[in-house]
Amino acid sequence: MEKPVSEQVPLVHRDPVCGMRTDKFSDARSVLYDEHTYCFCSDLCQTKFSDDPQAYLTAEDPVCGMIIERAASPYVVNRDSLQHFFCSKTCHDKFQANPAHYLQSGKAAPMPEGTQYTCPMHPEIVRDAPGSCPICGMALEPMGVPTGDEGPNPELVDFTRRFWVSAALSVPLIAITMGPMVGLPFRDWMGHQTAIWIEFFLATPVVLWAALPFFARARQSFVNRSPNMWTLIGLGVGAAYLYSVVATFFPGAFPASFRMHGGQVPVYYEAAAVIITLVFLGQVLELRARERTGSAIRALLDLAPKTALRIRDDGDEEEVPLDAVVGGDRLRIRPGDSVPVDGKVVEGRSSVDESMISGEPVPVEKVAGDPLTGGTLNKNGTLVMDAERVGSETMLSRIVEMVAKAQRSRAPIQGLADRVSFYFVPTVVVIAVIAFIVWAVAGPSPSMIFAFVSAVSVLIIACPCALGLATPMSIMTATGRGAQAGVLIKDAEALERFAKVDTLIVDKTGTLTEGRPNLTDLVTAQGISEDDLLRLAAGLERGSEHPLAEAIVAGAKERGVLIPAASDFEAVTGKGVKGLVEGRTVALGNAAMMDDLSIDRSPLAADADRLASEGKTPMFVAADGRLAGIVAVADPVKETTAAAIRALHDSGLRIIMATGDNERTAAAVAATLGIDDVRAGILPEGKKYLVDELRRNGAQVAMAGDGVNDAPALAAADVGIAMGTGADVAVESAGITLVKGDLTGIVRARHLSRATIRNIKQNLFFAFVYNALGVPVAAGVLYPVFGVLLSPMIAAAAMSLSSVSVIANALRLRTVKL
Repeated sequence: MEKPVSEQVPLVHRDPVCGMRTDKFSDARSVLYDEHTYCFCSDLCQTKFSDDPQAYLTAEDPVCGMIIERAASPYVVNRDSLQHFFCSKTCHDKFQANPAHYLQSGKAAPMPEGTQYTCPMHPEIVRDAPGSCPICGMALEPMGVPTGDEGPNPELVDFTRRFWVSAALSVPLIAITMGPMVGLPFRDWMGHQTAIWIEFFLATPVVLWAALPFFARARQSFVNRSPNMWTLIGLGVGAAYLYSVVATFFPGAFPASFRMHGGQVPVYYEAAAVIITLVFLGQVLELRARERTGSAIRALLDLAPKTALRIRDDGDEEEVPLDAVVGGDRLRIRPGDSVPVDGKVVEGRSSVDESMISGEPVPVEKVAGDPLTGGTLNKNGTLVMDAERVGSETMLSRIVEMVAKAQRSRAPIQGLADRVSFYFVPTVVVIAVIAFIVWAVAGPSPSMIFAFVSAVSVLIIACPCALGLATPMSIMTATGRGAQAGVLIKDAEALERFAKVDTLIVDKTGTLTEGRPNLTDLVTAQGISEDDLLRLAAGLERGSEHPLAEAIVAGAKERGVLIPAASDFEAVTGKGVKGLVEGRTVALGNAAMMDDLSIDRSPLAADADRLASEGKTPMFVAADGRLAGIVAVADPVKETTAAAIRALHDSGLRIIMATGDNERTAAAVAATLGIDDVRAGILPEGKKYLVDELRRNGAQVAMAGDGVNDAPALAAADVGIAMGTGADVAVESAGITLVKGDLTGIVRARHLSRATIRNIKQNLFFAFVYNALGVPVAAGVLYPVFGVLLSPMIAAAAMSLSSVSVIANALRLRTVKL
C-alpha cells in the first residue's frame, strides 16, 4: 500500500514547472515520480509536469552551463515568461546583473507548432517553414503574435558574426591596398606579388564563407526569375572576385587594355571583401532597426503581469502563473500591481491608470461593479476582482493580435514600389552592360579597367531594397504607435484611405454624447415644489426600465429625494406612463399623453419648446388631473466632443451627424457643436444609404459608430471607425477601432494616417531620387567633366546606407505627436 504523500521522502518545495516556492504543502497538488514527491502551485503546473516529467526535472544554468535539478534549486529567476535555474548564488547574482549577456546565446526558442512565416516586404508570401522570400530574398519572419521569449533573431546573430569576421579580414586588406595613399607603403615592403597573394588569402574566406547567404539568395533570384538586390550584389561581388582570382593565377592571359602603366594586372580583392562587409553592416543595422518596429507589440505584451494573486475558497491567497487563471477566479490587486485579466471590481476602491488602452494619462476611479482591463495599472488602493475574460479573450490580447495582423498588411501605395522594383533590376543590369561597353570602347587607358570598375559600381549601388522597405516599415511603426494611443488599425489600407477621407459621418448617441441620459431640468407649475414634482415622477418611473426613467430615478437619488412606491402602473406605448403614487393619480409623458388625458399644458408649453430647442427631452407630469410640471432629460455631450469637432474641421473634414433621434433634438446638438449637416430620424439602413449616396457623389467617406445598427454603414464606408466601447459586430465591421469611445480618438487616427502617408512618400522619394542619381554617377557620367569615378566600395557603402536611412525615417513615427 502506497504511503501518504506527507510521509514520502525526500520532499521538495519548489514547483519544477514555474519555479515558484510551494511551502504550503497540498496532497492534492503533488506527484510522486522517481521516488521524489513534487509539489505544484496550481493544477495547470501539475498537469504540465504529469504530461512530460522529463522536461521539468533538470535545467541548464545559463551562466556556468551546469545541469541542475529544477525542484531542488534555491535560486530561480523569472524573465520573459521563462524560468532560469542556477547552481549557486554566484551564478544567480551574475545573471541578475546582466541577463542579456547570458541569454544572447544565438539560439532562438523553438517556434510553436503550426507557425507560418512571411516576408516583411511581401506579406502575400506565406510558408510553413523559415527560409528566404522568393521575390526579394529577405529572410521570412514568423507570423502571428510574438510570445516575448523567442530569443534573439537567428539571422541577426548569424549576420553579426559574419560581419565581424569580414571586417577583421577587410581591415588589413584596405591597409595593404590603400596604405600608399596615406604614406604607409605596406605593398612596397612586402613586394607586389606577395601582397596579391596575401590579399587573395584574406579575401577568400570573406567571399566564399561569409558571403554564402548573399550568393544563395542571388541564385534563388535567378531560379525564381525574380531579380532583386541580391542579384546585383551577387553579380558585382562575383565579378570582382573571379576577375581577381584569374588575374592572380593567370596574369599573362590579359591583354594590354587590362594592364596598368607598370604592366601589372590590377586585382580587386579589397573591393569584393569591403563590399560584403558593408552589405553585412547595412543588414545588421537594418535587422536591428526592424526589431525596433515591433517594440510596440513587445511593450503591450509586457503590460500583462506574469503572475496573479488568486484568493482561494478558504480565503488564503496564492500566487499563480497568469495562464493558470480561469474565468470566475477571484483575484487581489495590490497598489502598484498590473491588472492580470479583464473582469469586474467586487471589493475595494482605487484609481487605475488606463492610458495603455485609452491614451489618456488621467487615472480612472474604480469601485465595486466597475470594469477592469488586463494590463492597466492599479495606483493607490487594493482591489478584489472577478476574472471574466482570460488568455486570448482579454482586450490586451485582442489589441496585440490586431496590431500584429495590421503590421503584416499591405497599403495600396506599396503597389507603386512593387511595379518600379519589377523593372528596376533588369534595367540596372542593362545600364551596367552599356557602361562597360562605352568605357571599353571610348575610355582612357587602361580602358577595360575603367569599364570593369564602372559596371561593378552600377550593380552595387543600385539597391531596390530601399524601395521595398519604404512602405512596410512605416506601416509597422505606425500601427504600433497607434496602439499605444488607443487607435487600433485593422489593416494598412484603412490607414492609407483615412488620410484621403473628406467626409465623416458620426452617430450621436454614444459617439458625440455619453449615451447615458441625465436629469437636467425641473419646471414646476404654480403651487408645486421641485422636490414634490421629482418625488411623484421618480415614484412613477421607479418600476420602468426605460433609459429616461432611469435618469429620473437617478436624479432623484442624487438630490436626496425619498422615492415612494407606485401602484397600478401602466405604460402607454409611444406616449408615457401612469399610475398611483402616494394615493394620487400621476401621469408622465409627452404632449400626446397630456392631450389624451385632457390636461391643459399651455402654461408650460413655452418652457417645453425651449427645452426641446436645447436638445433636451421634456416630459410633462400631471397629478390628479392637473399639470404639475415638466421634467427634462438629456444625453449630455461628452466633454471632449467640441474640441474634437474643431480639430477634425481643421484637418479638412466635413462632418455629418446621422441619428435616429428627432430632428429638433439633433439640430440643437449639431448647432451647439458646429456640425455641418444633420440627418435625423434615420434608420440603420438609412445610414448605409447615406454612405452610398455620398460616395456616388464623389466623397471619400468615413463612418464612426458603436452599435449593431451602425455595422452596415461601417462596412459600406471607405473607412469604418468603431468605438471600442460598442458592439463586437461594429468593431468587426470597421477598419479602425478606438479603444476609448470618443472623437478624440478619431483626431488621433487622422493625425496618424496623415503622418504615415507623409512618411511613406518621403521614403519613396528618397529611394527613387537616390537611385536616379546614384546609378548615373556610378556609370561614370561625371568623369568627363569632374574626373570623378565612383569606387565599388563607396557604392556599397551608399547602397547600405540608403536602406538604413529609409528605416530610420520610418522609426520617426514612433514619436509622432497624436
